[in-house]
Amino acid sequence: MTHGKGNRTGFTLTETLAASTILCGAVVTIAAISTQSLRSTKENRQYETAVLLAEQQLCMVDYIGIDEFAELGQAQGVFEGYDPPYSWAVTTQYLDIDGLYLVSLTVGWIDGGRPYSVTVQTMLNGANPYPDEEESGGGSIGETGSIQRGGAAGTTQ
Repeated sequence: MTHGKGNRTGFTLTETLAASTILCGAVVTIAAISTQSLRSTKENRQYETAVLLAEQQLCMVDYIGIDEFAELGQAQGVFEGYDPPYSWAVTTQYLDIDGLYLVSLTVGWIDGGRPYSVTVQTMLNGANPYPDEEESGGGSIGETGSIQRGGAAGTTQ
């Protein structure tokens, strides 16, 4: 009985191991990309929630009236019913320009031991400093505003 090299079919052990290694590498890469995508989606959802809460809080400040709110100085609190819990802090600064106030609102949260924050700044009109002119009917959110995203240790992302 002789075995010739003639019509041999199939793969060698080396070829099978090489193909398995390449396939495993591709599966691990796809799993890592999927995991990172899920983390990014969660983080973006948290930033979106923070911006919506900041907008809600700015509307509350405008509803109360910036003059009354400014008398409180710095105000802060916690939004209930959110996971992770979100906190907020508002500071106001009178600009000495036609009753304008600079309002800075920061919404922060901690996820996985890492602090995150979103800071929103806008200008609100206070009471009319010129009583002879027609009153416009309370404060309103100004035309200008900016949003800053902050990650751990105050870094901008």
